Amino acid sequence: MSTVKEAVEVEVPVRIAYNQWTQFEEFPNFMEGVEEVTQVDDRHNHWTTKIGGVRREFDTEIVDQLPDERITWRTTSGDTQQKGTVRFQRVDDTHTRVELVMDVEPSGAAEKAADMLGTIDRRVKGDMRRFKDFIEHRGSESGAWRGRIKPG
Repeated sequence: MSTVKEAVEVEVPVRIAYNQWTQFEEFPNFMEGVEEVTQVDDRHNHWTTKIGGVRREFDTEIVDQLPDERITWRTTSGDTQQKGTVRFQRVDDTHTRVELVMDVEPSGAAEKAADMLGTIDRRVKGDMRRFKDFIEHRGSESGAWRGRIKPG
């Protein structure tokens, strides 16, 4: 399993950065290779990705969510095995540090080779830069979900 870690500072208040991240169906706007995310319910999402010509579908479950602080998830089905946490830290009234830490288990020879070459790490870094551009150019969130999901 590989761990990928990336952080960006976005020029929006923590509430706006967090609210936007809860809009999972918007992820294709800034995540490379993500074709579609369907929010099934408050905890579950269905993902369709196409990376390196390989299409995958998988489901994720949010296992911990605390507004303006963190969202933690894990995969529950499909070939893709991952878990991660995105944290939101207030820098000041108009800036937020967004940190993503993700554990990914590449499946298949192509994904394992891509991981060894640093492709997954570069893609996540790019996704975080694109999130920064996406939210800063919007200036406001496209929606929000402020519920609390507790582990257990």
